[in-house]
Amino acid sequence: MYRSILAGLVIIVLVALACGESRPPAVSSRVTEPAAAEERWRPAVGATWQWQLSGLPIDQTVVASIYDVDLFETSATTVAELKAQGRRVICYISVGTLEEWRPDADQFPPEVIGKDYDGWPGERWLDIRRIDLLAPLMRARFDQCRDKGFDGIEPDNMDGYLNDTGFPLTYQDQLAYNRWLAQEAHARGLSIGLKNNPDQVTDLLPDFDWALTEECFDQGWCEQLRPFIEAGKPVFAAEYTDTGIVLDQFCPQARQLRFSAILKRRDLDAWRQACLSVIYLPLQASP
Repeated sequence: MYRSILAGLVIIVLVALACGESRPPAVSSRVTEPAAAEERWRPAVGATWQWQLSGLPIDQTVVASIYDVDLFETSATTVAELKAQGRRVICYISVGTLEEWRPDADQFPPEVIGKDYDGWPGERWLDIRRIDLLAPLMRARFDQCRDKGFDGIEPDNMDGYLNDTGFPLTYQDQLAYNRWLAQEAHARGLSIGLKNNPDQVTDLLPDFDWALTEECFDQGWCEQLRPFIEAGKPVFAAEYTDTGIVLDQFCPQARQLRFSAILKRRDLDAWRQACLSVIYLPLQASP
């Protein structure tokens, strides 16, 4: 047996409970060389995180090693301030819907804009089969994320194929688009997570650096994300107060799964409560 295979050292990190019909043409894309793997930040299992998309300015006092914030609403100055404090910063981008309030909303071609996203006024599904048309827009957003100094990307709405989008999206269509997104992020030296979409975990695990879930404890599908942990990739899990769930109801399972779990309000302002995290660090091999 190799002596380098040792049991992990368990460190308990106490975190304050703070607070079509015809197929589309192939993408005629420019060739982007992938960044070297060692140049890309990849978060550790058990890392602490904060998720704030509203209630600006960003509250920088929350005890967390990773901040997940909005691409368009967060300045390069704020990103730099967070990184100067030793934080890593992730930019939130919707990759599967058009949000009509975004500064680039008028650049989306009409043919890729589908049905309203039920429950989210001003948001409409995109035809993710048309990578040829979406590529310039998403690349510009990814470029902005990189240029502002972010370390990674949270791509939202990655499961359009399961929704009434107005387009006949298939499982394979979604796989192709999600893989393309991962390639584009990595080509810019950016980490990228798989958000929700548990049914595609097995296929997409090699392409993504971490996962982010919403309400997997309340809805009972957290186990489907276990392969990320087993691959040494963290799972960032958020539950929402409006479901009535409280920390004691999901933190024990979160610790058992080694998920980085927090409780948030639905509007994702600065308020946050966090489970205790367990981080397993490998011991150095004996000489």
